[in-house]
Amino acid sequence: MDAKKIRLSVLDQSPIRKGTTAEQAVKETVELAKYTDQLGYTRYWVAEHHNTGILAGSTPEVLIAHLAGQTQRIRIGSGGIMMPNHSTLKVAENFRMLEALFPGRIDLGMGRAPGTDRITAAVLNPSNQFREDDFVEQLTDLNNYFHDTYEPGTVQAKIRAIPQVKTVPAKWLLSSSGQSGLFAAHFGMGFSFAHFINPVGGPLNVKLYKERFQPSDDLPSPEANVAVFVFCSDDEEKIKQHQAVMDHRFLQFEKGGPIVPLSYNDVKDEKYTPSEQERIRHNRYRVITGTPTQIKLKLTWLANDYDVDEIIAVTITEKFEDRLQSYQLLARKFELE
Repeated sequence: MDAKKIRLSVLDQSPIRKGTTAEQAVKETVELAKYTDQLGYTRYWVAEHHNTGILAGSTPEVLIAHLAGQTQRIRIGSGGIMMPNHSTLKVAENFRMLEALFPGRIDLGMGRAPGTDRITAAVLNPSNQFREDDFVEQLTDLNNYFHDTYEPGTVQAKIRAIPQVKTVPAKWLLSSSGQSGLFAAHFGMGFSFAHFINPVGGPLNVKLYKERFQPSDDLPSPEANVAVFVFCSDDEEKIKQHQAVMDHRFLQFEKGGPIVPLSYNDVKDEKYTPSEQERIRHNRYRVITGTPTQIKLKLTWLANDYDVDEIIAVTITEKFEDRLQSYQLLARKFELE
């Protein structure tokens, strides 16, 4: 696959850097969206996380409205709306309103995990049973709300998602496993594999999605992409320091302890046990770092492995200017328009 034909996109979790505030994190999200719009990125997705001190992105539907108004061409969407936390009707109405405001530019990316711990998830939606059947029912209902296709005479047919608009957001299922890929294939939706969460089995899951894809009114042929942690720099020392911080951050998550913003100085003298070193080696498959030339080779290989032409870059850095520069170097190396 020619690297020039690979499209690049962004997944932004609104990370709170050490020594900064949530307000600053959100301002950086806005600035990054405007910047990557100018650089020629395809889409900009914002995430939904709850009860965390390191990520400020809790309400993608609110952020999307603001970001779309601040940008010109780039598609704006959710990466994703965590469906078990929400009323399906309300999701449909939120995204119909976004379509009314920004027709043809909105992506509705959805996940079946809560994006938080179980206690917080229970408070967000006390009726959530974390059942697969409930998620499938939500996807069915969502299609009916967007297309007003409930069976006449049923109770649901009396309910309309307002505003009723002619266009429909592009629907994607996000997953770090294969099950949601099969759901995406069945419902005729796009499929985004979260390699940055699980670096194992993604290419096979995308292959199965494409093989079993059933065309829908919204998507006639399968569309897939892969999301991965990326950091690009001309400075080898910055690359080394970034990897060290990511190594430690992954271990933080896996141990289930307090999750706090980190700097390189916090982790540079850490000594790891053999078992921790094994986890570090595994987690490094979730991250692609390097100079522009190295990154181009690695991301092209990843796109070939997944058989996709779009990569979503997730970039979290200690300094915001390094984050901006990473996306700039990528855009330049892949010759985005």
